[in-house]
Amino acid sequence: MSRTCAAVLVSLLAAAPAWGQSIGTAPLTTGATATATASAAATAATTAPPAPAAEAPPMPTVGSLFTDLKHDVKHLASIESAVILGLGGALGAGAHHNDPFIAASAATSESFDEAFDAGTYLGSGWVQIGGAFTLYVIGRGNGYHKLAVTGADLIRAQILNTGITIGVKTAVDRTRPDGRKYSFPSGHTSSAFATAAVLERHYGWKAGLPAYAAAAYVGGSRIAENKHFLSDVIVGAAIGAVCGRAATVGTGRARMTLSPIAAPGGGGVQVTWLGRPTGPGGA
Repeated sequence: MSRTCAAVLVSLLAAAPAWGQSIGTAPLTTGATATATASAAATAATTAPPAPAAEAPPMPTVGSLFTDLKHDVKHLASIESAVILGLGGALGAGAHHNDPFIAASAATSESFDEAFDAGTYLGSGWVQIGGAFTLYVIGRGNGYHKLAVTGADLIRAQILNTGITIGVKTAVDRTRPDGRKYSFPSGHTSSAFATAAVLERHYGWKAGLPAYAAAAYVGGSRIAENKHFLSDVIVGAAIGAVCGRAATVGTGRARMTLSPIAAPGGGGVQVTWLGRPTGPGGA
């Protein structure tokens, strides 16, 4: 049973800078010409004003957490989001037929339940949303720009994710395995995957892989605790990943684009590697 859930969750996870240099040839100078040139250069060096210090990038303000949210909403409409949601929807639809069997098997497995106990707390709003605000406050209060920006992106991703998840829950109104309401999609899972997507965009896969693994663990815990069906978890993971990526457009240590391609008798998705950004967003 646990192998089946793990296999489907892991399947969802599976989803150089160029340097240029020009070399010129300096004219040869000798004698008095060389002396005069050196003297002029020394004079210019002593009289030239010092180069202005580079200004530190502005800290994200509390107001920007809401004003930037409208841009995040616009970024939801993208080919990349469509691919992620399409993949999540397809996997969720495939798991839907076996949802009752998987939920019943998980509910009767005490070892499975105990192994995933911590996931309930890890995916809670206190940890996910509270952690985002904590990073933002620490970063801004201590002048850590990167940490403050990461925290701000996490907050906006969680706001976006909460709105979408609650909206879908209310519209679908699916009964949970334990008989309560609002099963589809899993909010704990979507929240954890939103966090994982933001961390991966800011710090690369060294942070992204553990974060996505933790998010998958949260998803498994919702099944083990009899709170959600497997399809709830899969679609929740897709929604969270899309929200996290929408809040971090233009950010990332390495980037790629997804675009549809046509082929005889069908089609596919083209993945284009864009390399590592050289601007401030790649810091």
